[in-house]
Amino acid sequence: MFGIVGYGGYIPRLRLSRRAVVDANGWYAPHLISKAKGTRSMANWDEDSITMAVAAARDCLGPVGDRGRVRTVCLASSTLPFAERMNAVVVAEALTLDEGIEALDTGGSQRSALSAITQAMARVQAGAGDALVIAADSRKTRAASSQELDFGDGAAAMLLGSSDVLAEYLGAGTVSVDFIDHFRPAGEDIDYAWEERWVRDEGIAKLVPKAVTAALSNAGIDARQVDHFIFPSVFARIDSQLAKTCDIRPEAVVDALGDKVGDTGVAHALLMLANVLERAQPGEHILVAQFGSGAQALVFRVTDAIRSFRPAKGVTQWLARGTEERNYTKFLSFKNQLRLERGMRGEQDKKTALSTAYRHKSALLGLVAGKCSVTGSVTFPPSRLSYDRDGPRQDTQQPYKLAERGASVLSWSAEYLSYHMAPPHHYGQIDFDGGGRILMDFTDLDVGEVQSGTPMEMVFRIKDVDELRGFTRYFWKATPVRDAAPSAPQTVSE
Repeated sequence: MFGIVGYGGYIPRLRLSRRAVVDANGWYAPHLISKAKGTRSMANWDEDSITMAVAAARDCLGPVGDRGRVRTVCLASSTLPFAERMNAVVVAEALTLDEGIEALDTGGSQRSALSAITQAMARVQAGAGDALVIAADSRKTRAASSQELDFGDGAAAMLLGSSDVLAEYLGAGTVSVDFIDHFRPAGEDIDYAWEERWVRDEGIAKLVPKAVTAALSNAGIDARQVDHFIFPSVFARIDSQLAKTCDIRPEAVVDALGDKVGDTGVAHALLMLANVLERAQPGEHILVAQFGSGAQALVFRVTDAIRSFRPAKGVTQWLARGTEERNYTKFLSFKNQLRLERGMRGEQDKKTALSTAYRHKSALLGLVAGKCSVTGSVTFPPSRLSYDRDGPRQDTQQPYKLAERGASVLSWSAEYLSYHMAPPHHYGQIDFDGGGRILMDFTDLDVGEVQSGTPMEMVFRIKDVDELRGFTRYFWKATPVRDAAPSAPQTVSE
């Protein structure tokens, strides 16, 4: 049996009020009033497709130390930060995966995550070990456009394997056609979309049923056996129309999370799948379809093992932790579409020494400290020398992972003096359970939310951006613990 052995998702904490967007642009685009309901997910300034992919993968893998079962990492996205740097490798480094894994980036179509699933399943079936497929998107749109209200930011992850399968992979169907519903030339940030009725009637309505029919045939099941039909789209009720066309029961159509999250692009089919798996019952059939350069559909059957797995947080908790954001100019600023005055303190050169970054990649990307094998003291960054009251010791430190450990605030500051994308700039000393102390930035919090002793958890984020050279530097930050602990006890390996 082969299929999904783990799943997870990620939705940014900020949820942009659509009413705020409509009110700000009403003078120019009054027709947008019909889209003024609900919210859409909004990435923080220090989030992108890489950081969200790491968050989704951690939700899937949980805070366990042994991730050696993962032998392939595939990152699917239409908004990869780097055109010439393996984005999936950055994710793998942040997850402290083995250097011998296979890593690849994929994109070019909204269904690229489903394509990645079929390719990864082929590797699993060939005995190449478990494969981690992650999808993430953070798309830019033009101000006062429909897409600005329809889209959202988010990520999802699926771990594929052959042991303790939660949802058995039954088959897939693919239709590859150069039907252009939207496109984005190389070097551009914003898509150009074609007319909606053409896309609905000639694209989705005719191509998706072909992929669904092929997938059901390959899976050996009837359309009426589908218990959960997943089809993400910004077009209202198109999923129900497809279900009727394909003879799928109307009650099987899955809510696309449009009112709270919006459409997260490449990630959305897997995000919806992760949400469904949280409540799916053994024996149920799940059909996932997505449109783009044709269409693709996958079929899964839920097994009894579904009851034994829970993600670290899960889509349900990510949805619950959202906070409404009504500052439209903040959204534009975070998307780099509105340049605010930075003052002289925002003018420093942020060139990154790539040689130094490589030498310390485990500490910077994986948040790996050093623990003295003699005294047990923890040092960050790790060093060949350990100092304590008995004197220095050399080469006694062993790798000691901090990212999944509990932590709390020792001291903190919130100040407006220095330039920061989201003032005030919160930072402070963080103490880790079991040892270790780091001065680090805080993120995803409100003024007055932290004090000495506040429990914190680690998140992988953008540290800063070298705008002159276009290089993004990543590190870990601390954020308040808001969610309940995982239902099943888990341990962390040193």
